[in-house]
Amino acid sequence: MTEITDREDSLPVAVRQFVLHWGDMGGQWGVNRSVAQIHALLYLSDRPLNADEIGEKLGIARSNISNSLKELLTWKLIRRVPVMGDRREHFEAETDLWQMLTRIAQGRKEREVDPAVAALKVCKAEAESDPRISKVARGRIDAMHDFVTTMDAWHQEMITIPPARLMMLIKMGRKVLSFLPLGRTKTPQ
Repeated sequence: MTEITDREDSLPVAVRQFVLHWGDMGGQWGVNRSVAQIHALLYLSDRPLNADEIGEKLGIARSNISNSLKELLTWKLIRRVPVMGDRREHFEAETDLWQMLTRIAQGRKEREVDPAVAALKVCKAEAESDPRISKVARGRIDAMHDFVTTMDAWHQEMITIPPARLMMLIKMGRKVLSFLPLGRTKTPQ
């Protein structure tokens, strides 16, 4: 079961809503709902929690909790922390939002983008050496390869920018265009 129980004392309403919403978003991004809900609970928790506490608060089966915790550990979104006087494993979430974003982006890049770059490289090489490939298909493969590799290189550059400077850049939004050649556009009023 991945839905939070209806016990009133289980979680405060705002925490319950956050956990449920995070679980739904995770599902839309291809992440198991339980994994996302456990991450949300640990993110909002003011202390490390053990698997039994997580199960009690979320109403999730112990086996599902164990698998979800393993996945979150693999993504480096949570860590094990010792608790004095308790031999059980306790977990806490990474709370630095930039670290979370960076780790998620890096994990997705390794799982999704890197294989796409490798596959497109092979396709491009095959298309160049196969006279049966039309000029249109070859051009589209080249364009896709160039786009994906450019975006990959941009990602690599962006993760080297200190978070405070990157946030400044993000907040500048469309204003950045005015610094680019031919980038001066009227800002919608």
